[in-house]
Amino acid sequence: MCSLRLAYVSKHRRPLSDLRPGDRGVVAGLDHQDVPRADRLLALGVTRGATILVLQMFPGIVFQCDQTELAIERAVASAILVDLVSS
Repeated sequence: MCSLRLAYVSKHRRPLSDLRPGDRGVVAGLDHQDVPRADRLLALGVTRGATILVLQMFPGIVFQCDQTELAIERAVASAILVDLVSS
């Protein structure tokens, strides 16, 4: 049963940089090695369990994290792992 759960979670877990406008999800974690300023993201509320809504993907990635709207670079967004939620 555990392997089935892992397959389900990994199927819907993606980096923020791979999402599209309108996608909703929950932050699953940060890849701290790829983000030199991960502590800044944590201070802004991008923490495990925070809900996100993608607003824009170009030219920068803009998303709402709980009640805060943030704009980040694609490299930073690729280090934020998100579990997608059905709309």
